[in-house]
Amino acid sequence: SEALCKGYKRIVLMDQRGTGKSTPITKQTLEKRFPDLFALDELDKQTSSIDSVSPSIAEQLDAWEESNPDLSSRVGVAIGHAVEYMTYFRADNIVRDAEEIRDVLLLPPSQDMETVPRPWGAALGQSFGGFCMMTYLSQVSNPPQICLFTGGIAPMLTPVDEAYDALWDRIKERNLRYYDAYPDDVALVKRIVNRLSNSEQPVILPSGGHLTPRRFLQLGIALGGSPSAFASLHALFSSALLDPTEPDDASLEFTRAFLKEVDSAQSFEEAPLYFLLHESIYADGSNTSRSATEWSAHRMLETRTKTPNEFSYPLTSQLDSDARPVLMYGEMVFPWMAYGDFAELSGFGMRALSQSLATKDDWGPLYDAQHMRQTLASGTSKAAAAVYYDDMYVDFNACMKVTARGGPLEHAKVWITNDYQHSGLRDDGATIFTKLLGMAKGSVGTPS
Repeated sequence: SEALCKGYKRIVLMDQRGTGKSTPITKQTLEKRFPDLFALDELDKQTSSIDSVSPSIAEQLDAWEESNPDLSSRVGVAIGHAVEYMTYFRADNIVRDAEEIRDVLLLPPSQDMETVPRPWGAALGQSFGGFCMMTYLSQVSNPPQICLFTGGIAPMLTPVDEAYDALWDRIKERNLRYYDAYPDDVALVKRIVNRLSNSEQPVILPSGGHLTPRRFLQLGIALGGSPSAFASLHALFSSALLDPTEPDDASLEFTRAFLKEVDSAQSFEEAPLYFLLHESIYADGSNTSRSATEWSAHRMLETRTKTPNEFSYPLTSQLDSDARPVLMYGEMVFPWMAYGDFAELSGFGMRALSQSLATKDDWGPLYDAQHMRQTLASGTSKAAAAVYYDDMYVDFNACMKVTARGGPLEHAKVWITNDYQHSGLRDDGATIFTKLLGMAKGSVGTPS
């Protein structure tokens, strides 16, 4: 409504391809499109367990080729086709979709106006939407006249491993702030992790997935959200145990309401695109180095925990000290998610697809630093960005490299604030939109 008050006549909320009503991707739709991709899933159930160290995808296909060469070959071909299909769901095609939508919505130009550019009047990119906006400025000759970023400056000048390593430190800080707010949860979270770690039988969620310690710690993705995120997470943890007075951690029983809420809070199964392509948003084929992400967040965590430390939940869950809490995870995806923790992400087909995408090293380009800089310098587009200092999902220092003098977004006006978390647009959208629009148009003097 604030945009309408500022004179804009039409607002378009676009379901990016693969989401909402825009060719949504689920395991079910993938099964329909690539049935051979899942042809070995039943056999895989007999040979894999969630805790096993499994052979590589290629090794498994080679092993199955001995008994059924035709089936193994068809699965291998399907993996290649599915990987190629998934490459069309990144930012480069999302901005092309936005251009197609613009062309459809515009009235046909008069004859004397056919060669006059008619870009979007303005566009706002929140989080990954901001990453898409940077692709817009890189690849489209006439991007939106005004580009507004909220918590969405891609770390295009920072290698993916460095970006994730920095995010682990930010996640630690949010964990500590959470435990400062709810100190009793230090012991409660340790009890939950101990119960999950020492269970003889897996704790089965309503979806069929397994509630392992690592999946439980993924609930920490909420730590960087709205002002009520801490309270919501605390309420969830407080509902976990049927009898909190039970002294023996191994005998603790989880409430059904808690297990149902965990399923609801983690949307990876309903939206597997998030799992399959999340790290690919950092895979910029413009760089001369290999663009494979290779489960970067997972590898950076493993590097930190080679020697057991504060990120090692098997260690911290056993420490009888409130000063060493169990640290939850953030916005990361992990290869083990396809080994039973999430039922809809598991099975050979989904595991092969996710692994093949993680190791893909020939991604196309997403960003063109020179084109971005020239477009903003020429005044063709104007840009303003809200950068949240404490953002748990997008590293502040990596953002500053992009907006620094000489950087791709040096001509964007930047508002740095710790008044909001990553969810600022949802929490106080009218205020943030009005300020950024004023900055871009020059009516608001930020930065001073």
